[in-house]
Amino acid sequence: MTESTDASATFRSPAQVLSVAPVVLPAPGRAVDLELRVSAPVTGDALPVILLSHGQGHSDHLSSLNGYAPLVNFWAAHGFVVIQPTHLSSATLSLDPETPGAPLYWRSRAEDMTLVLDRLDEIEAAVPQLRGRLDHDKVAVAGHSMGGQTASLLLGARLTDPQDGKVAAPADPRIKAGVLLAAPGRGGDALSEAAARNYPLFLTMDFSGMRTPALVVAGDNDDSPHLTVRGPDWHADPYTLSPGSKSLLTLFGGEHGLGGVSGYDVAETTDSDPARVAAVQRLTWAYLRTELYPGDDAWQRECDALAADPDPLGRVESK
Repeated sequence: MTESTDASATFRSPAQVLSVAPVVLPAPGRAVDLELRVSAPVTGDALPVILLSHGQGHSDHLSSLNGYAPLVNFWAAHGFVVIQPTHLSSATLSLDPETPGAPLYWRSRAEDMTLVLDRLDEIEAAVPQLRGRLDHDKVAVAGHSMGGQTASLLLGARLTDPQDGKVAAPADPRIKAGVLLAAPGRGGDALSEAAARNYPLFLTMDFSGMRTPALVVAGDNDDSPHLTVRGPDWHADPYTLSPGSKSLLTLFGGEHGLGGVSGYDVAETTDSDPARVAAVQRLTWAYLRTELYPGDDAWQRECDALAADPDPLGRVESK
């Protein structure tokens, strides 16, 4: 992707990053206590926060606080504090498959993020190098795949709990912006027969209340036939079907791994491409920077650079 002079300067000098794990939050009533990784630039104050929700995935460790290093390291090196929970769905926990909420733990995932926000002071105390350096009013959420579904709920999406028939709407107003990476789309007849049967929570996904600003990132080769009959367009549903200020980044040739965002040299990435990952890093960073700091032109600069590239990696549209 062609860089403008200003954009080049922005990304040439990443800060040193400190990363601390596990930070353990006691969580009575949860199957196990909540373990977090906290990554941050070594210097700086009033740092904005990104809550990052991992996907399900096929690996043992990427779906935990140990995954998503390409995104975490980049965001932290450029001024964000990134907090990664290990959700109950992680294979690292080896929970009994009969544990309430298994296998996706969709409700618990959202509750993990609310718990983190409720206890940011405690997290700062557990990482002395961060004490007093977080801006609790500038919080974003990001998630990949199933983590994207978690993020969409926190941004205002809803679903009907297949267990009790009640509408679940766990949006958190403390979250000011979001990034949905290869997130699930709408339910109903968009689902594959297997998904409707095995994951009924997806049947009633409703984006009509997802008003918080968000960037939706989708690969135009992300077919996901195990989940949907609609092909790659399904992953754009959180953009297409939600109200309010939204942007859609479509990555040309991108598959579900979006070039390899879940880890370095990950075997489960079917579209490994460092340039694609770099585009995701830069554009997601720029989007959140501008949403959390109105007047910052980072997002416009990166969109202009993408549009000016004679061989672009993707396109951006907004509403």
